[in-house]
Amino acid sequence: MASLPFDSLSSATLTACFSFAASLCLLYIILHEALAPAHAHFLALRRKKWRLPAGPPGLPLIGNLHQWRSARRSSVTLLPYLTSLAAYGEMTTLTLGSKTWVLLNTPRVVNEIINKRGSITHQRPPMPIASDLISRGKRSVLRPTAVWLEGRRVMHHLLNGSPLKTYGEWQELESIQMLASYLFQPEKWYAHHYRYANSVLHRIVLGEGLEKETAEVENLQRVIAEFLRNINANIVDFYPQLASLPKFLQFWRRGWDKMGLDHCEAFMSWWAPVKKACEEGTAPPSFVRDALLAKETRYTGSDEEAMYLAMGTISAGSDNTRMLLNTLVMAALCHPDAMTKAREEADAVCGNMAGRLPGIGDIPKMPYTCALVKEVLRWRPVVPLVPQHQLIQDLDFEGYCFPAGTEFLINSFPVAHNVDGPNVFWPERWMDGNEASVTQGLWVFGGGRRVCVGYKLAQTQLLVAFARLLYCFDYATVSLARSSF
Repeated sequence: MASLPFDSLSSATLTACFSFAASLCLLYIILHEALAPAHAHFLALRRKKWRLPAGPPGLPLIGNLHQWRSARRSSVTLLPYLTSLAAYGEMTTLTLGSKTWVLLNTPRVVNEIINKRGSITHQRPPMPIASDLISRGKRSVLRPTAVWLEGRRVMHHLLNGSPLKTYGEWQELESIQMLASYLFQPEKWYAHHYRYANSVLHRIVLGEGLEKETAEVENLQRVIAEFLRNINANIVDFYPQLASLPKFLQFWRRGWDKMGLDHCEAFMSWWAPVKKACEEGTAPPSFVRDALLAKETRYTGSDEEAMYLAMGTISAGSDNTRMLLNTLVMAALCHPDAMTKAREEADAVCGNMAGRLPGIGDIPKMPYTCALVKEVLRWRPVVPLVPQHQLIQDLDFEGYCFPAGTEFLINSFPVAHNVDGPNVFWPERWMDGNEASVTQGLWVFGGGRRVCVGYKLAQTQLLVAFARLLYCFDYATVSLARSSF
């Protein structure tokens, strides 16, 4: 049967086809203008020519979102992906849904944008799932600057100045329990790391030794893991405009609301007894009693905000310390010579006849151990991407033009490996007089106005643990550690 000639098509059919095509084009333009990042808007291109660093090509409407979601499924795929992005230069642009990410791949641009221009790169971007629902808008690390500042003010009392001396004594005390646990259950070395990290923060923040049941500790660890897994993981967080829809259209809310309530209840089981003791006047010294709930501090947040501030400190501090102690074991097995040098330094300070462990007061006399801590932090950064710093106004920088709303992220592995011999474990590279400052030359604690306020506390916690573990144990001769890692 012969095909019909084009002229035989009715004008009505042609009109319908053209109308359908035009409707699709119009729909695409509307969706593009509503969902695309600021630099990609059709109308914006007429007003100002944005210029961003190079990056991998993406797809219409979603940009590089499919690549990101595929890469972040595990550390096995995420680390190579983030490392490969550094091949585009000092900065790499990713378009993820409605968001524009600019990865900072060298210490120089991190310092220029996060530190020197911190007054305009201090904001956190909207995250309807991770921040608003899972965290009920109260986890400090993701809070917008306006509501974050009050918690930051109170945190300075906890993590800076004279309280650090008392906290150091508590760190030494808790480390002895970790050493004893190593002796009696060496096969659970990783669990002892978490308990030490959690115990120190629990004592400092809440004022008492960790006497929780194992199930409660594991539940808190689960809550932390769930929260971390859901940062920059959900489609709605990459299209935050969707949170403006009427609630009955936000079909995703129920599940994430449930998780947020679960996390809140888990935190409350730790918080409620301490708050009650503070009200009854029976609470021991702690950050909660002496700063957060003290009248003279004049904290203006709600009770729930106070709870999230306290428990967020415990969660973040304990989890990062746990991972860094685990990394120490890996370094000890791979580079035993460096650990031998640290042990010899501790021997020289404490001496075999001294009958004591190295402590906080010995740190100024142990520069190599301080350098070892910095090298572990550099060698295997535990946070692949430091949370976003959102630009609050347009920025011209070295020929680039970034629109307000651009999100800058520290690409930790390329930044940390921007040194001579990046794959060589060499603590001596930090022997420059700044060994005792973990933020000098490193960006693992962030930077600018959002730098981790607890980095001094974390540093002493790591130094005590590293010095004592290496002083007491030789990982190169302990088969159980080798087989368990």
